[in-house]
Amino acid sequence: MDHYDAIVIGAGQAGTPLSVALSEAGRKTALVESLHVGGTCINVGCTPTKTMVASARIAYLARRAADYGIRCGPVGVDMAQVYRRKQAIVDEFRAGAQHRVEDGKNVELIFGEARFTGPKVVEIRLTAGGTRTLTADSIFINTGARPARPRITGLDSVNALDSTSIMELQALPEHLLVLGGGYVGLEFGQMFRRFGSAVTVVQHGKQLLGREDPDVAAEVYKLLETDGIEILLETEAVGVSDAPLIVARPKHNYSRKENAHENLNGSDISRSIGKHGSQNRFLARRIRGPVLRVQRCRCRIDARIPKGRAASTRSQKR
Repeated sequence: MDHYDAIVIGAGQAGTPLSVALSEAGRKTALVESLHVGGTCINVGCTPTKTMVASARIAYLARRAADYGIRCGPVGVDMAQVYRRKQAIVDEFRAGAQHRVEDGKNVELIFGEARFTGPKVVEIRLTAGGTRTLTADSIFINTGARPARPRITGLDSVNALDSTSIMELQALPEHLLVLGGGYVGLEFGQMFRRFGSAVTVVQHGKQLLGREDPDVAAEVYKLLETDGIEILLETEAVGVSDAPLIVARPKHNYSRKENAHENLNGSDISRSIGKHGSQNRFLARRIRGPVLRVQRCRCRIDARIPKGRAASTRSQKR
């Protein structure tokens, strides 16, 4: 059993600089990461999405070249090259973040899955095989969040995309069905429309971007319609089959019989309804009772939650 002054679980946008700062302050620190250093932003968030958005914008401008007096012929999109460009930038950013940790004199980077087995005791199932047990005076949780999966009949039977897997595509979807009209769903919807896919957005609420003012949401609606995106508001997805086919029921249908069902056919489905916190995934089952007390940023096992992509308050309250 190895003892440290501090253990940081999760090498994200909070955990990585925190571990470096602790080590530079003279505290022996272990940084535990299950997959990649850099967290959501570098690996599956800001960096890759904005890289792909840039490619989509180039495709959009190229199609409008004639409007500016430029003739460039038919525009084609090589999704495999879009993916390679995105991945090269992610790899570069990730390597830089990892080197900053590995170059530290008082911090150890450990790849593996962590879980608490007792007060101030963490067991790590190492990626390379085997396990290690660590103890520390201070333990910080920075495990971030993961894409939420809506409870829709049949969704588990199809290969539904999420905000991570959709960026691994190397072939263009013929018709992308987007579940959710929030920020993430609309970003990917517009991106793939500009790449050349047909796109349909299925939104449960009365407007897109439910947290925005109605006039802002209305303008976004107009912009996306101009791009050629089909948007279905006040529409609930109630079932999926492996066409994939979404069976959607408009909540308020004035043109047809109330509660009539409408079949939406598409080649791919993207579920974009938000994220859930990952903290509870690594807690040992034998530790009972409320796990996280968000208001005090503490938990029953004396661990602290730093800033960064930790779960939302709503996700943490159990």
